[in-house]
Amino acid sequence: MDFSGWEKLSLVDYDDNITTTLFMAGCGFRCPFCHNSDLVLRPQEAPTIPWEEIMAYLKKRQGVLDAVCVTGGEPTLMPDLIDKLKDIKSFGYKVKLDSNGSNPEVLKKVVALHLVDYIAMDIKNSPEKYGLTTGIPKLNLDPIKESVSFIMSCGVAYEFRTTIIDEFHTEKDMEAIGQWIKGAKRYRLQRYIDNEHCIQHGLHMVSKEKAEKFLEILKPYLPDVGLRSYD
Repeated sequence: MDFSGWEKLSLVDYDDNITTTLFMAGCGFRCPFCHNSDLVLRPQEAPTIPWEEIMAYLKKRQGVLDAVCVTGGEPTLMPDLIDKLKDIKSFGYKVKLDSNGSNPEVLKKVVALHLVDYIAMDIKNSPEKYGLTTGIPKLNLDPIKESVSFIMSCGVAYEFRTTIIDEFHTEKDMEAIGQWIKGAKRYRLQRYIDNEHCIQHGLHMVSKEKAEKFLEILKPYLPDVGLRSYD
């Protein structure tokens, strides 16, 4: 497993930071709404970006870029993730790590080594519907719950986020999510945009009106909730 995608300049992946975003091939989930189907379903066919090329770019862009976003796929599956994060950090960049929370032990290691500045973890759905939403019917939710608890208490800045889809998310699910992650510092509901690269093409976005109703359900549980990509 290695980096197989690269957005060299992003202004939307990490708040106001000027960011370069690296995509790792491979994931243990099969979320129907995933936009990176090639990286998830056929990681062995994905191209490999030479690490030396990435390092040369990061060295050259010191003072221009603020941060590196490491995403996927699921980056915590990368065997040499820690070494790569150390390389990135050696240039002085902030690191944002995107994760589905399936590998809490890796999250604990990168936090203990001070290799991440921000963690964005996907909350796929209510616990009851997690298997359905991840495409893994018999998914063991214990590692996910462990990651949620760790992220909320580890001291690193974080957010939880859910890409909401009409076929998968209801008001009842929002209530259950709110109860589950009660007190989390930041939670965002993300607009789903269907395209031919999705694992299950043809799903539908939640309307802004319905998404705003979801927010009202969540507000009693969470101090900072909002919509993303609905403007």
